[in-house]
Amino acid sequence: MYQRILVPVDGSATSERALQEAIKLAAGKAQLRLAHVTEEIYPLDTEGYAYIDHIALQEAVRHTGERILAQAAEEAQRLGAAVETILLEAGGERVADVIEGEARNWPADLIVIGTHGRTGLNRLLLGSVAEGVARVASVPVLLVRSESSEG
Repeated sequence: MYQRILVPVDGSATSERALQEAIKLAAGKAQLRLAHVTEEIYPLDTEGYAYIDHIALQEAVRHTGERILAQAAEEAQRLGAAVETILLEAGGERVADVIEGEARNWPADLIVIGTHGRTGLNRLLLGSVAEGVARVASVPVLLVRSESSEG
């Protein structure tokens, strides 16, 4: 049914569950695109932070994203999925908007994304990339919950 499935990954257990679900949906027939979004780390203009190498820090963030993608791709390939990866930079945009833009540009038939199932104050304070994707997506979104909700 779906030919092109976009799977945002962040290295969390919830993201891993979403990947497993996407692999099942792909059933060896659909193409998976694993995406990781890095966000810019802005230097703090506070005493004590002046000695942080922000370029090295941003490079470490990028390297971590590449590692997360490589591990997820290896797992998907091991389970027989056709997979490609993309590292996206938020560039000041909301992560949900970056994911939606990738889904539109690729173009994806479906987005499979993990959600931590937060409720109440945690949801208000932390927000949800998955919820944001579901709100703005131009294609169907499958939200895969974590094993236990974080109330």
